[in-house]
Amino acid sequence: MELLLAIFLSALTVFVAIAFYYGHDKAEVPHEFSERRKLYVLHYLLNFAFGMATFLDKVGIVSEVHFLRATMENIPPLKDKHLLIKDLRFERVKVRIYQSKTSNTSQRRGVLYFHGGVGWLGSIRAYERTCRYLARKSNSVVVSVGYRLAPEHPFPAQFEDCVTATIHFLRTAQDHGVDPSRVVVCGDSSGGTLAAAVAQALVNRRDVPKLRAQVLIYPFLQCVDFNLPSYQQNERIPILLKERTLVLGLKYMNKDLSVLPELFKGRHVPEDLRPKYQKWVSPDYIPQEFKTRGYKPSPTYPSSEEIYAHTKAIFDPVFSPLLAEDSVVAQVPETFLLTCEFDVLRDDGLLYKKRLEDHGIKVTWCHLQEGFHGTVFSATLGGGAAFKSGIKGLDKVVNFLRLM
Repeated sequence: MELLLAIFLSALTVFVAIAFYYGHDKAEVPHEFSERRKLYVLHYLLNFAFGMATFLDKVGIVSEVHFLRATMENIPPLKDKHLLIKDLRFERVKVRIYQSKTSNTSQRRGVLYFHGGVGWLGSIRAYERTCRYLARKSNSVVVSVGYRLAPEHPFPAQFEDCVTATIHFLRTAQDHGVDPSRVVVCGDSSGGTLAAAVAQALVNRRDVPKLRAQVLIYPFLQCVDFNLPSYQQNERIPILLKERTLVLGLKYMNKDLSVLPELFKGRHVPEDLRPKYQKWVSPDYIPQEFKTRGYKPSPTYPSSEEIYAHTKAIFDPVFSPLLAEDSVVAQVPETFLLTCEFDVLRDDGLLYKKRLEDHGIKVTWCHLQEGFHGTVFSATLGGGAAFKSGIKGLDKVVNFLRLM
């Protein structure tokens, strides 16, 4: 027995060392962050998962993407006797619907939830707790959309599934006890990107009811400038480090990671498009209070036609909703926008907030001063996994939904 235990512990030590080797990323958490130690623990657990995924992929045991998906799938759902939960298909798209078992004399609001995961991770099951919480606390009918994932289903299959599910739900809302004039699209991280893209895609549709609102939780919104203040300040702050952001995005788009240094320099942006994009994406539009943590203007590098040709798909507004034309942005619905101070994507949200407000769109903005990317997702995990900022952010989302 002692020999078996020794072998097990030795094997475990080797696996931990290997995972640390492949997944090691140096992190820096500001001293003023009140849950600093907990964030470090989360960072190293995530790095362990990424490192183990890389190692197992290299030795041919299981692919990186399938290991990471399985890890997310193993988040146990909470038991909930108050909700009616059913799996359906909206045309070709898998969905899971959550609604209260209690009778309601009036029609409820509907919430379509698009999960995060950079287009190749995440699932209905992984976001089970989040959707149950939203359904319970906001008394909404929540539809969790199980869109297809890359690389098996290349971009923009994810967006197409979300649009399909949204249109189907808008047309059949009453069948689910939902007022079709009170339908909201919602998502976190890349799910927020999808929610923004869906809202834009539907602005000129006359065959379905208008969306009531969009809820964007720390969304990725632009690929023009990866040296905005938030990218500089939060480069090494967990959990979405600057380099990891671009690596995950390039994997989603099935692009060669060798272009990474050129993207950091902005060489993928053609000279003739720079004046257009700078009207929407520029450090000049970031309020001064967000530049106090050591921001320095970045040098300008000449563009590369070769790099642009390789990466031009990332300028599609479906991937980068901040780059949509003014005529589209001016018609999107009322917006709830959540940003986090310690998130590389913070300034994407700030820039979109400005564009929306410039066009007269009502924006409810929630900024989490101690927030980091992923904090809202953590809020429903329970126990010691939840962060104070995430709980606050989730409550703000619920409060906004209740007003819709």
